[in-house]
Amino acid sequence: MVIEVLAAVAGLALGAGGVTVYSKSKEKNAASKADALVAKAKKEADKLVLEAQKNAMDIKNAAKREEDEIRKDMKKAEARLIEREGNLDKKLDQLDKKGDKLEKETKEIESLKGEIRDLRTKQQDKLEKIAGLKKEEAKTKLFQMTERDIKADLLGLIKKEQEAISREAEESSAAILVAAMERMSSEVTADRTVTAVKIDDEMKGRIIGKEGRNVHALQAATGVDFLVDDTPGMVVLSSFDPVRRQVARVALELLLKDGRINPSSIENAVEKATKQIDKEAMRAGEDAAREVGVTGLPHDILKLLGELKFRTSYGQNVLLHSVEMAHIAGMIAEEVGADVRITKTATLLHDIGKAVTHKIEGKHAEIGAEIARKYGIKDRIVHAMEAHHEDIEPTTVEAVIVKIVDAISAARPGARNISAENFAERMKELENVALSFDGIEKAYALQAGREIRVIVEPKQIDDLTAFKLARDIADKIESTMSYPGVIKVNVVRETRAIEYAK
Repeated sequence: MVIEVLAAVAGLALGAGGVTVYSKSKEKNAASKADALVAKAKKEADKLVLEAQKNAMDIKNAAKREEDEIRKDMKKAEARLIEREGNLDKKLDQLDKKGDKLEKETKEIESLKGEIRDLRTKQQDKLEKIAGLKKEEAKTKLFQMTERDIKADLLGLIKKEQEAISREAEESSAAILVAAMERMSSEVTADRTVTAVKIDDEMKGRIIGKEGRNVHALQAATGVDFLVDDTPGMVVLSSFDPVRRQVARVALELLLKDGRINPSSIENAVEKATKQIDKEAMRAGEDAAREVGVTGLPHDILKLLGELKFRTSYGQNVLLHSVEMAHIAGMIAEEVGADVRITKTATLLHDIGKAVTHKIEGKHAEIGAEIARKYGIKDRIVHAMEAHHEDIEPTTVEAVIVKIVDAISAARPGARNISAENFAERMKELENVALSFDGIEKAYALQAGREIRVIVEPKQIDDLTAFKLARDIADKIESTMSYPGVIKVNVVRETRAIEYAK
């Protein structure tokens, strides 16, 4: 037993010694490898350091060579600058010498001029003593003698040239005007003061209404005289104002189409007709501007232009007159070298003041010019518009052309009807007399001026005052107007109470 224990102990001792010997051997191998790796790393590090030092040296050498080259270039540039500076100094010296020389020569010239002036003065004094005349007196006598000798010839030559120029100008202007008029041929229209609307006789009673209330409502709303019973199959609308006649015609056609005719539907129809005529006026203005080639006009100007479709001047349609004028004016402007666009625009718009003369006091040329200025129309166009009736002196070629073509268009045989215009003016004057009183809402001249219908403000004019107002209007018409026959003054006072059941 003891022996076995001792054997075991001995075995353990031998085993432990073997392990120790193996561990030491392994540690020694690892240390050898580590030393080898360190030596290798050190060798590589030394190699990299040598390469880096070599590269640094190469860069340093290259930089030094570049620096040497730059220094050489700078020395060359410096040498060139020094050379140029020397050349400039030489040139400056030469310029100084030339300047001194010129100054010296200038002084010599001034000295010679002074001597010449002195000699001339002495010669002039000698000549004045010899002739017994001063210089100015001699000059005056010379001019008088020359004028006396050639005056007749000059006058004859001037007269001859003036006659030739006048003859050529007349021939040239006549040729231009004739050519323009031949190229432009438009219809001559003479608007009447009545418009007829076809209607069945059975509808006439509905138009008249009970005790004439419908026809009275139509006349009050439109300011047009409705002649229902005078012509079979027709209702005649009579008014000197063509715009009112057109509104009345359209309103009547709307009522006939609808079939319901009463004061309320009449008011609605008249309102619709007014809007329709406004749209028609706008289209007419746009079409007129497009026809003559004028673009860029403001919307309100085009509307006023279109309203001229319903206006007449001595029986001549104002819009057709303006379009015709614009065409002729454009042709003349091209011939004489004027501005065609300015001429055409001024001619087309020259009468737009007539669209509002019943609303604004003044001459239509002045009113039209003020409207054009308000909407930013060019000054040259405005001037030509304002000068077409010589209210102001025309100062441009375009203004003269507008004035000429206005006369041409108006002077053609049949273009105008004086009696129609006089009638329209008398109707307007009759309405203006009534409107001059306070409390008047509307005034319409009816039945070719035989009646003036006045609609008053019921809050301002009572029933008794209405009778007095009728007498006052009649007295003023008698004292201020000349007219044939008798004029009926019809004052209408109407109060309406309107409420809505909801």
